[in-house]
Amino acid sequence: MIKISDLHKTFIKDGNKIRVLKGLNLDIPRGESLAILGASGAGKSTLLHILGTLDHPTSGDITFGGVNVFAWNEEKISAFRNQKIGFVFQFHNLLPEFSSLENVMMPALINGISVKEAEKRAASLLEEMDLADRGTHKPGELSGGEQQRVAVARALIMNPDIILADEPTGNLDTETGKKVEDILISMNKMRQITLIVVTHNKALAERLSGSIGLKDGQIEE
Repeated sequence: MIKISDLHKTFIKDGNKIRVLKGLNLDIPRGESLAILGASGAGKSTLLHILGTLDHPTSGDITFGGVNVFAWNEEKISAFRNQKIGFVFQFHNLLPEFSSLENVMMPALINGISVKEAEKRAASLLEEMDLADRGTHKPGELSGGEQQRVAVARALIMNPDIILADEPTGNLDTETGKKVEDILISMNKMRQITLIVVTHNKALAERLSGSIGLKDGQIEE
């Protein structure tokens, strides 16, 4: 489903070129669960941001189902990202002024789905996350684990093909993190969503169907 060919990413800082990704090649089949491991600064988050179309490669190609989305204009790329990719971040990125239900609804509303339909989808997902009684609570009234489950529900509301998770359990205690892991792995298996996780957690990586290591912007052999 996702094919990465000779991918390079270079940033310019203070007039200096910083090569972060250096010729990555990788195929990720539809429905796979893949862990991306590596030390800080190895390029893991940069790769995830490019996979999520939040950033563009400097050179090389990434195709989704044979389509190079980076050849599109920004409006079309944004629509693709909203409809096909769900994101789960370490620090939740929930909007503090909105309730759990409203946070989950947000991507659907952005896509033009009616409030009634978005609310129906969001309520169903919160129930799946065992958060049916937390819909009216704002993020500040939730535990870290509950916030992360709201974030997972938000990532799923558009029925995406891909979930990208950046250290999804990195800010949680072991027991709570295990619950979030279980949900992500269950979604991958039940819905055949491609799951790509950047993590330092080797126990989580071992639960996924594949893993790669990044070192100095390259895939370790």
